[in-house]
Amino acid sequence: MKEKKRIPTTGDPIAWTSPFAVLKKVNLPLAEKMRSDAGPSDGPRIAGKKNRGRVDIIRQTAHRGGKTVTVVTGFTGIGLDEKETLAQEMQKACGAGGTLKEGRIEIQGDQRETVARILTKAGFRPVFAGG
Repeated sequence: MKEKKRIPTTGDPIAWTSPFAVLKKVNLPLAEKMRSDAGPSDGPRIAGKKNRGRVDIIRQTAHRGGKTVTVVTGFTGIGLDEKETLAQEMQKACGAGGTLKEGRIEIQGDQRETVARILTKAGFRPVFAGG
């Protein structure tokens, strides 16, 4: 049974102990050391090769009830899992929803600049196409 802790009502200072004080005694590696051992990580692991090809970034509104969608097409040589990782990173950076349909990434809203920055960081050459 858990012991009840009573708070003094006489106005004396409360003897407070940090619940994390126990962790000082445990020999845990520092977070900075763990990050340096793991290598550079700016989020999901996406291969950062140079010149992975051209991808088109298109803004569409057709057949969407007037809503604007940013579509990324033209991926060559990457698998479905990497496209899903890229789509998740884009959604997180844009703060918007999105999906992966028929080999292309769709992000809600006009997010072309943010998507282009992420694709450039991943080693692609983004090109704004269409309207």
